[in-house]
Parts: sequence; structure tokens; C-alpha cells
Amino acid sequence: MDSTRVTEHPTSFDRPSTGADPTDPRGALLPAPVPPRASGSALPAQGRTGETPPTAGEASPGVFEHSQPGAEQAAEPDTHRPRPGAEGVPVQPDGGQPDGGQAGGGQPGGVPAGAAPRVAPSDGSALDGMPGGGQAAEVRPGSEVPAGATDRRDAPAEPDRRTGQPTAPGQPTPMRRDGDRLRFVGAATRRIARGMDLDEIVMGLCRATVPTFADAILVYLREPLPVGDERPTGPLVLRLRRTDRIPAERDTEGGFAPAAQPEPSELETVGAELCEVRPGSALAEVLRGVRPVFTDTPAARAALPELLGEERDFALPDGRRAILAPLRGRRRVIGAALFLRGPERIPFEADDLLVAAQLATHSALGIDKAVLYGREAYIADELQRTMLPENLPRCTGVRLASRYLPAAETARVGGDWYDAIPLPGSRVALVVGDVMGHSMTSAAIMGQLRTTAQTLAGLDLPPQEVLHHLDEQAQRLGTDRMATCLYAVYDPVSHRITVANAGHPPPVLLHLGGEAEVLRVPAGAPIGVGGVDFEAVELDAPAGATLLLYTDGLVESRLRDVWTGIEQLRERLAATAQLTGPDHPPPLEALCDEVLDMLGPGDRDDDIALLAARFDGIAPSDVSYWFLDPEEAAPGKARRLARRALARWGMEDLTDAVELLVSEVVTNAVRYASKPVTLRLLRTDVLRCEVGDDVPQLPRLRQARATDEGGRGLYLVNRLARRWGATRLSTGKVVWFELNRG
Repeated sequence: MDSTRVTEHPTSFDRPSTGADPTDPRGALLPAPVPPRASGSALPAQGRTGETPPTAGEASPGVFEHSQPGAEQAAEPDTHRPRPGAEGVPVQPDGGQPDGGQAGGGQPGGVPAGAAPRVAPSDGSALDGMPGGGQAAEVRPGSEVPAGATDRRDAPAEPDRRTGQPTAPGQPTPMRRDGDRLRFVGAATRRIARGMDLDEIVMGLCRATVPTFADAILVYLREPLPVGDERPTGPLVLRLRRTDRIPAERDTEGGFAPAAQPEPSELETVGAELCEVRPGSALAEVLRGVRPVFTDTPAARAALPELLGEERDFALPDGRRAILAPLRGRRRVIGAALFLRGPERIPFEADDLLVAAQLATHSALGIDKAVLYGREAYIADELQRTMLPENLPRCTGVRLASRYLPAAETARVGGDWYDAIPLPGSRVALVVGDVMGHSMTSAAIMGQLRTTAQTLAGLDLPPQEVLHHLDEQAQRLGTDRMATCLYAVYDPVSHRITVANAGHPPPVLLHLGGEAEVLRVPAGAPIGVGGVDFEAVELDAPAGATLLLYTDGLVESRLRDVWTGIEQLRERLAATAQLTGPDHPPPLEALCDEVLDMLGPGDRDDDIALLAARFDGIAPSDVSYWFLDPEEAAPGKARRLARRALARWGMEDLTDAVELLVSEVVTNAVRYASKPVTLRLLRTDVLRCEVGDDVPQLPRLRQARATDEGGRGLYLVNRLARRWGATRLSTGKVVWFELNRG
């Protein structure tokens, strides 16, 4: 809107204050004084242009449009005059109309047809802000100003009603009406409340107050911020979190007038980075008082050097141009805000303290909310990191990749989980499950079921037995604890996989040639139903194939059912495999990303857990397997067999170490075994040796005394092997060790 145009006949008394720019966001409207009426008198009868008003003692010839009934008092002769325009609008040569035309369809003097001219009250008071009293004379273009009248074009700037100082046209004025302050506080608090994290709330406070309420703002927050009912320890330390100020040059094209900046700018140098509030100091007393104060008060003036720094106190504007407002949360003071106005602005008023108090209260409560929300998000992240595997293990003959996507950013962990557990004999257990629900309770149940699955896998139980024990555990946790789970065991030596399912979506196997196959496994009942038997199936797992395990959030949504999603997943896998050719499987990480790309925007209604396993297997030529009878000659026979296998593989440099370690482990096995002992050597990226027997007790490492004849076998294994371990089986145990290939 063009600020130089005014309406022809304003009908409201809410007129811009003298010298205020209507487009300045820091200005406000002033109510124009209502002309008082003379006691016991009515407005004089008004006539149209060219008619002579009745003189004293004469009766009115008729009642006109704006005459009052019974108004028979004499009125002083007066002629109408144009209504004064806003400050800064030049008087037009055609009678004061901004658009250059006559008002009232050609009526002289700018009075529209059918309307009576406005005259001064009979009591001699000023009308519409006219300075002085007396008669109002008509001002025509090209005529001189009558005696006793004031020419508004040459009148000096009207003084400010509070300070008495003249206000130049276009100078910003503060909010003067209660309605303006209420509207500003309402808009500012809405902007502050929109923030969810700490930075958004502090930024909302700064952007809402500058430049409407202040020219600059400094926000100090406690370091560190207390969370909820947490009692802070140590001294109160305030850190400057954010500052904001009006730039030196403002945009004039968007309706803002350039503001004159002092040289040097006082608001550019205010603020220290860190301050410690000493107990009993002036700053501590101001913060304990909670209420905002002007900085020209003795208490605030003594507290500012402590807040801003001794060397920066000189930069603070003089007078009531700064307000220090403590920020108090639900329990304690968490910071302070300093509102500043430059010398070109009118100082703060007493009512501005209420505005600062409202801003400080809403900001402090918002900061408390943001800190609590941040703590909840931190707890959710920690839950996800602890309940899901941080890194997948490196297993022999298989490569793994995984993805996890929460249903929403506000609930970053749910009931979905995945896992890969190394098993004896270079096997690996692949697990994926989904607990119903998205609450923290579901996440806690998921953690318990995952721990139970890891424990059962360590016992080397069959997949169907693992699901059976998980079902019993879920029933112990509660009657409504339901979950789905798929448990698979891959053997890289036999290139076979055994799968058991408990109400989970079936896995998809991507073959090396590019064909994607949905594996037919028994669906089974979900975990927690109870009284249901689970069935396992054994399938081929050829080298180069990729097995994809997932939760239902990947294939099911409000837009499609689960079987439609599985078909889309199968087609996406086949299309991705065609890009790399029939002889080269797609990379695992890129394959996981392609699978997740099938989710459209807003298509994720549930958590998603994804586990991809690339079967490399172990070639039969890299495996040597023997049975040894539990007799005294078994260790010597084991050394000879190991020496021949190493010679066949071209690994003679490991012969001495392998013979020594194999002899010690086999000796311990045959000492207590009652059935034949197994010996297996595997050549992969490392050399792995496995010795199995039918004794369930696991060996333990101990320090042998100088007089002991035995007890040094595992000590040698621990010193020479890359790593070693022992795993209990349902039929006994397996002791294994690995050596780096030369």
C-alpha cells in the first residue's frame, strides 16, 4: 500500500500518531482525541456550500442532514475546511485531495455531494488535532491563511506527548495502545511455541522481538541446561546462546525506511560469551527476582558489568533503552534476555516490562519443553543403539548388510529387530522379528526377545526349537505380548539353509542369474500365542545368491496389502539384478538402498528392519574333515593329517604352529571323550581349525604353576592363535582357533 495516500473522509478516530510512518512495523496507532461537546448544547446546524449559516437569534430555516433536533442556539459564522491529511502527505493544489480530483462530484472545498461541511465545535476546542482553539477558517488553493488559523503544511513537527521532544516524520514510534501490545505478544508467543528444539525456540524469540519490540536482543542460557527435576551442580554459568539486531542498512523496497545508525553502533559491541553468576552478586539478585527490570535501575546497572563483561558495559545505551528479563523455567532460572533499543528509538515504557515478562515466560517454558524433548530423543537413540546390533559380525562364507528405519522421527526405535549370530562350524544364524506396537514398551520387549534368541542360538538349538522357547518367553512377559519372527541357519560348507517361521513375511532369495524367488516356508503362528508347534524346512543356498529378510513395514502399508508389497519387492530385486548382469550379483549396500527406494513419500506406516545375506560358501576343496578315535595315538594322527592338508594348500609356513595347537586341543578332547573326536580344517581368508567332542563342559584358561605337569595347552593356544573360543552344542562342544594366512 502506498503510504502517501489517505482516504477522503476518515471515519475512525484511530489515526496515526504525529510523525509516525504507517508502514513502520515498530510504530503504532494513536487514538485521536474525541472533540468534547459543550455542556448542555448541541452541534450547530450546518448548511451546504454557498448557504449562509443562521446568525445569533435567528431561527434555522430548515433542518439539514447533520443538524441536531432542537438545535436552536446561535452558532458563530464558520466556513468548512478540508480535513487535515496525514503527516508527510503534501497538500494538493486542488483542494487537498491526494488523487488530484475534487471530492463530492465537483463540490468545492472537497465536500462530497449530500454531505455537510465539518465545522469547529461551538465551545472553541480544537477539532481533529487542530492546535489551538477558535474558529476554523477555510483554506483554499492559492489563498492566504486567515488570521488565527494554522497552516498544517508549514507547521513544525508535533511534540511527543510523553517526552515533549519533537518527533520527525517517519520516525519509528513504540506500541502505545494495549491492543497493539496484546496483538504483538500473541503473535510472538505463537512463533515461539512453534519451535520444537532449543535453537528454533531461541530463534523464534529473536525474530519475534527484532525489530518490532527492540533493535537488538541477547539471549543467555544456563550451561548446562538442567533437565526436568534434575538439580544442577556447580556454579551458575550463563553462555551467550544467540544475538540478533537490526542490520545497518534496511530494505527500503519492502516498505521499510532506512534507519539512521549511530557511529559507532552501540548495539554492535554488546555481549560477552560466558559469565559466571557469583552467589550474592547483583546479577544473582536480579535473576532471583524473576521480574524484568530497566537497566537504569541501580540493581540492574550493577548487574550488567557481570553479565556483559567489564570492558563492554560502556556500550550499553543510556536511559530506559534496555530491559533485563530473567528466563525462569518450571523449577529455576535457566537464563536471561536483554532487550535493547538504539538512540533513534523512543525509550521503553513501563508497560513494556509486561511485554518482556510475557516473552521471557513463554520462552523459558518452551526451552524447558525443548530440553525434555531432546532428552527423550536421546533415550530413544540410546535404546536403538543398544537393542540393535551396532556392527554386523564377519562370518565365514557369508557377507551381510542391514538397514533400520523408524516409523517416525519422534519415535526413533520400535519393536523391529534383526541379528546375525555366529554359530559353531562356521555357520551363522540370521534373525529378523517384529514386536507389535511402536511404544517404548514394545522396544523393551524386543530387547528381551532378542537377548533370548541370542542365548538360544549359543546353545546351537534347531530353528524350530528356538522359536518354541521364544514363544514361551513371550507368554511369561505377558498375555498380550505378540511378535513375529523368522529364524534361519546358514551352513557355508553344505550350502544349505534351514528356516523356521513364526507368522513373519517369507524371505526372498535372489539367485545369481537375476531370478528373485519368494521362499515357500510354513507361516506358523506369531510368538506369544502359545501351544503351537513350529516347523523348519531345509533349502538350497547356492553360492552367489542373496537372501533378503525384512519386516512387514517394507511391504505393507495403507496403500497396499502385504502380498502386493511382496510381489513389488520381488520385481524390484529382479530389476536391480539385471543392471549388473547374470554373472555378477549387485553390491549388498546398493541393493539395500534400492529396496528402500520402493517406499514412496508418506508410505512408511511402520518400522522397517532389513537384513541381506550374500552366500559365498566354502568350496569343498577348502575343507578337510576327519574322525579320530579317543585313544592315545589320536594327537599324533591329528598332526600328520594337518601337515598333509597344509602342504596341499601351499601353507607350509603355518605347519609348526598348527601341529602344536592341534596336538594340544586334540589331547584335551580325547582325555574325556567317549565317542570319536572330529577334526576339521577350513581355508578361507584365515585358517580355522575345529575340534569337537561329546563332553559339554567348556575348557577354561588358567595359569599353571611351576610344579604342574599340565594346564598349559590353552595358554599356548591363547598366545599363538589369532583368536580362539569354545561353543557348547546339544551333543557336546567345539573348541576352535584361527591363524592368519601368511
